[in-house]
Amino acid sequence: IAGRIVKILVNVGNEVRKEQVLFVLEAMKMENRLLCPASGKKVKEIKVVKGQSVMTGEVLLIFE
Repeated sequence: IAGRIVKILVNVGNEVRKEQVLFVLEAMKMENRLLCPASGKKVKEIKVVKGQSVMTGEVLLIFE
């Protein structure tokens, strides 16, 4: 979904679990939660900032 990042709920170095909310994306005046696909991953790099517009398929973060 193309939209705008309104919340970033993780930091670099955080270990995340499956179904944890990573970002909140606003698209078409609705907030969508973007969830972690798997447990045991560590956030290596966040590629977006709050308020940034993003397109479908854009990389938002990188796991180690």
